[in-house]
Amino acid sequence: MSILLPRFRLNSLRSRLMLLVALAITPIAVMTVLGGVRERETAIRASQENLQRLTGLAAANEAQSIERARQILVDLVSVPDLMGDAAGCNALLADVLDRNEGYVNFGLIQLNGDVTCSAVPMLHPVNLGDRRHFKRAIAERRFIAGDYIFGRVIRKHTINLTYPVIDRAGRVVAVVFAAMDLAGLDTFVSDINLPPGSILETADAVGAIISRRPDPERWFGQKVSPALLAAMRAPDHKAIVLRGEEGIERLHAFAPVGGPGLSEYTVTIGVPTETITEAARESQWVNLLGLGVTTMLALLAAWLAGDILIVQRVRKLMDTARRIAAGDLEARSGIAYGREEIGRLGAALDEMAATLQKKEAARSQAERELRAADQRKDEFLAMLAHELRNPLAPISTGAHLLKLLHSDNAQITQTCAIIARQVEHMTSLVDDLLDVSRVTRGLVSLSTQVLDLRQVVDDAAEQIRPLITARRHKVVLDLPPGPANVKGDHKRLVQVVANLLNNATKYTPEGGHIGLQLRDAGDDYVLSVSDDGIGMEASLVERVFDLFTQAERTPDRSQGGLGLGLALAKSLVELHGGSVSAASAGPGKGSTFTVRLPRFAQHAAHLVESSIDAAVRQAASVSTPLRVLVVDDNLDAAHTLNLFLAAAGHRIEVAYNAFDALAVAKVFAPQVCLLDIGLPDMDGNELARRLRRLPQTAGAMLVAATGYGRQQDRDAAREAGFDHYMVKPVNTVQLSELLAQAGAASEQRQGAPR
Repeated sequence: MSILLPRFRLNSLRSRLMLLVALAITPIAVMTVLGGVRERETAIRASQENLQRLTGLAAANEAQSIERARQILVDLVSVPDLMGDAAGCNALLADVLDRNEGYVNFGLIQLNGDVTCSAVPMLHPVNLGDRRHFKRAIAERRFIAGDYIFGRVIRKHTINLTYPVIDRAGRVVAVVFAAMDLAGLDTFVSDINLPPGSILETADAVGAIISRRPDPERWFGQKVSPALLAAMRAPDHKAIVLRGEEGIERLHAFAPVGGPGLSEYTVTIGVPTETITEAARESQWVNLLGLGVTTMLALLAAWLAGDILIVQRVRKLMDTARRIAAGDLEARSGIAYGREEIGRLGAALDEMAATLQKKEAARSQAERELRAADQRKDEFLAMLAHELRNPLAPISTGAHLLKLLHSDNAQITQTCAIIARQVEHMTSLVDDLLDVSRVTRGLVSLSTQVLDLRQVVDDAAEQIRPLITARRHKVVLDLPPGPANVKGDHKRLVQVVANLLNNATKYTPEGGHIGLQLRDAGDDYVLSVSDDGIGMEASLVERVFDLFTQAERTPDRSQGGLGLGLALAKSLVELHGGSVSAASAGPGKGSTFTVRLPRFAQHAAHLVESSIDAAVRQAASVSTPLRVLVVDDNLDAAHTLNLFLAAAGHRIEVAYNAFDALAVAKVFAPQVCLLDIGLPDMDGNELARRLRRLPQTAGAMLVAATGYGRQQDRDAAREAGFDHYMVKPVNTVQLSELLAQAGAASEQRQGAPR
């Protein structure tokens, strides 16, 4: 049952409107039903009165026939021949029988019960001393209408009416009787018209039927039902409804036949209640039919009106709301505004759509402005990095050149180291600034592979070693004996660990202690960097990974940075599916930074030096002279790079714009081209494409040496035909390795058989 209930839920406006109509009509339906019930009761009450009168009339007719029989008997008692000889008595009674219809016999009963005289000849002696009516006539000395009798002499259904014969001395000497044919008694009520299915019954004192319509012969002498007999004996003779043996429910009215001195007979007429209430029932059916038609019309009107006035308009509102939700803020309901609720709702929805449209237009404009500002910011950062790296390039190259030319002068060597270290720090700041911008906008893609975290820690420690040495920090590395395999980007993970170590060195006084521990923690590897430095307030711990967040700066921490390193480390760790956290016991109690990275279950492949790397290292040691074309519009950068490469034994040609570079390339046929991207007359990418088309430089190694470090710049350079991409200031070690690789390739080509 519960499964079917959801199907009948009122889940639409029309169904609810129809329910309201049904509820409004329900009182009318109830009143109609109650009116029908009252009308039925009224019809029954009216029928009771009419039926009571009709029953009284039938009882009066039968009382007349009984009274007539009493008068005959009274007259017979006064005739002398009655008490004479038997022959005279028989003749008298036979004459009386002939003169009166409806009787089957007259007779005289002696006190001993013997019938000594009879209008109908007796074939054998008859004694009626056991008959109740005989005994009562003697005892009560009056007329007695007896109960139903099946005559012993005449063999017919009769009632015996008796009257005592009293002599002059006042003694009862005999009893005269008249046997009335019950069929004759029935004729006295034959003129009463009864509805179909009705019955008229007369019963004696014991409930035996002595008169009935219809089918009298079938029912003579049978007992009425106990309920009907009880109603007949009731003193008030109140009308009641009874169900007959044939299953028909009838309204019965009762009336006694004559007074108590005449008979103990009772007449009842029963009329079917369906006949009585037929008119009321027909009226009720007509009312119910009219109510049903009215209800159907009302429900149909509610359905149609609900569809036109409510549902269709609500559907428009729904469609409009869906279109607005889908982003179509120009959608409008199209409903005429009015004072009724749906009109007001449509007006409110359209007003909301208009407001949203204005806000969306303002938001779109703000978004466009924000994107334009973001684009300008990116362009500014790229240009800033370019402009910052351009002066750094000649400084770095010049420092390395001085160190190369004056390696025997300790003061110059120390000065060159200072310059190189500060240039590297400045370059790191620029790189961090650009990396944070890319990471926070999701523009960094990871080149993942299976790595051993121990190697990552070693590379990061090597990278940060000069700063640690300068501040005389004691660093303890606690690494597991076996591989600690994770899947990630080697360069970015080295950057994370280096940033954490760099942060520890900056905020730990000179001579302080720094510890790095790598341990297995089930499904993760946990790397923690701890120090005994200045520590952090609890408020700083909560926001230490936010951009530009730093502890209070003091004069001894000259390398305080921009507050980007930890934010960049957190973003990169999360890109690897890990997490990073910070903890500190308070100011002056040091800090601990913890990185969790998911472990990689498979064993990492052993890092074996490839044949190409071996060839590069071998070529670097050989230092084969190469023809190198340097193209840069920054004169200092081009000049210092020229001096550095010349000192390494290479043949150098320098061009300060693209067109001069193309002209030089056709004559010089360089094996390696170091090209700046931001040239005044033609960008480096287009220059690379044209160099690739020249037969003299089609196979040359093209290296981009530029201040632009964005990924999109790297992608554009690769598409233009560059083999390598280096961000200024150029790493001279990396450049030497590239030149060694180019020299090795040149020797292989020269040594190949032609």
